[in-house]
Amino acid sequence: MADVHTPHIGAEKGEIAARVLMPGDPLRAKFIAENYLENAVCYSKIRGMFGYTGLYRGEKVSVQGSGMGVSSIGIYSWELYNFYDVDTIIRIGTAGCLVPNEKPRDIVLAQAACHDTGYAAQYRLPGIYAPIGDFELLVKAAELAKARGVNVHIGNVLTGEVYYDASQSLAEWAKMGVLAVEMEAAALYMNAAYAKKRALCILTISNDPIAGSEDITPQERERSLTDMMEIALDTK
Repeated sequence: MADVHTPHIGAEKGEIAARVLMPGDPLRAKFIAENYLENAVCYSKIRGMFGYTGLYRGEKVSVQGSGMGVSSIGIYSWELYNFYDVDTIIRIGTAGCLVPNEKPRDIVLAQAACHDTGYAAQYRLPGIYAPIGDFELLVKAAELAKARGVNVHIGNVLTGEVYYDASQSLAEWAKMGVLAVEMEAAALYMNAAYAKKRALCILTISNDPIAGSEDITPQERERSLTDMMEIALDTK
């Protein structure tokens, strides 16, 4: 195997599967590897951002932490797509609800991702780019969620650049039907489009940022979001 260690991922070529699940929390990556993957091997611990490869129902699958924000997931997803021949990345993360009909632990599938970041500036496009997820992955994830009886919402999300927003602008996005706010999907979708690869963002509602409520504890975020994890594992 070729030595292609990047500054952020300590794996050799062939150690990472073509399909990668990407939680923001590296401890969630560890939890998935230990509880869902057979013969899981940790291929990277650089910066504490764990990456594992193992077998799920006989198929080679990897799970890699991304960290928080567009800059962090931008680095990890870029390296996976362009240096490790990854074809599909499915982000699995938490999000804040922006519309009244969502409840804690509901699933949101990000059909597209609005954003308030400068991430798209690097492409020098003569307009505003609309980052979207892979349609086939979206349909499959929706079918799996509905088969499980999970409350699932499909549509636009907001990838925000800041967590604590002094402008308190989230209500304005909600007026446009944006379902939830998170911090990574738009960068992932743009990297996938540029690399001509596939991506999808599957989210679990964890809090209501407009009301200021936290409904899922940090420990639950790490270990208990099994509906989202299992839908992602079966989406391909």
